[in-house]
Formats: sequence, structure tokens, C-alpha cells
Amino acid sequence: AGRDASRAFATGDFTRAGLVDDVSALSPGEVLSIQSWLSFYSDNYDPVGKLVGRFYDENGAPTEALRQAEAAIEEALKFQAESEQRKQQFPPCNSEWSSAKGSRFWCSRQSGGVNRDWTGVPRKLYRPGSRGSHCVCVRTTGPPWGQPDSTEHSDRGDLDNPHLEEYDGCHPLAEQCVLKV
Repeated sequence: AGRDASRAFATGDFTRAGLVDDVSALSPGEVLSIQSWLSFYSDNYDPVGKLVGRFYDENGAPTEALRQAEAAIEEALKFQAESEQRKQQFPPCNSEWSSAKGSRFWCSRQSGGVNRDWTGVPRKLYRPGSRGSHCVCVRTTGPPWGQPDSTEHSDRGDLDNPHLEEYDGCHPLAEQCVLKV
């Protein structure tokens, strides 16, 4: 009581070292967990005051640290929206692995938790600035993502996206791909 330990709600570190109010080095996901916690409390409880410290001064006025934390929350919300949009464009593949059969990737109308009216084909997606790739489902017909009204396209959906790569040994239009061990 009477102590701000916001960081611990994001990190899960409830030791003396973790029970602090400095949230400046948190990841976007951790910042969003604090924002979710704040929303829960503001929706369910009436405020009784403000804690003087990092976020409010002795007059109850917001500090620069609070403005920076709010800006980090806005940035994290923007990042989350962009991530959700990318997931709509390139839903994750379904996948399974066994020592006997190897890896299998496949696409369905619900793969990756994204319900849609197309199935798609598995491709490796490389994100600029990220290491490695992950399997996504890619639309094979219609205009590229973000150009729904385009009439000048090759009717290949997102297959020509430069960040995609076919799986070796898999047919380019197969809805599933099996990679042997």
C-alpha cells in the first residue's frame, strides 16, 4: 500500500527489486499488460487519490514520466493494431511435427486463429529486422493486400510479396507441405 509497483504487474517479478514504478524499459507487450490492468481498475473501481511519486507530483498533477508512459502505451497499441493487420494478411499456418514424419504445414480457412473466406498456401515469411522466418498462409488469387479495388494485378493475391519464400520440395500451390526429417 502506498507504493507503486507497476513494473511487477508486467514482468511478474514481485521481489523487492521488481516492485518498482519504473516502466521505461518495458516491451510493447509488457506496456499493454499494464494498460490492461489500468483499464480493469478504472472500469471497476472508483479512484480515491493519486500516489505522489514517479507519475504524479505532490499536487496530483501528471509528471513527464506519466506522459512518457502514456506515449509508450499509445505506441504499443499502434504496434498491436499493425500486428493484427499483418496477421489478417498472413495468418499463421497450422503445423505439426513428429520424429517419424517430419514437419507438416497446412492452411485452412481458420488457420492461425484467423477466420477468412480463403485457404491459402504455406510460405516462409521473413520480416525485415527479424531473424529467421515463420510459416504463414498466403492468398493465391485476387489483388494484393491493401489494393482491393485494383484492376491492374496478376490475380496472384500476395504470392509476389518479396518477403515470402516457397518451401523447397513443396508444390507452389499445395495447401499443405510436408518436410521430411
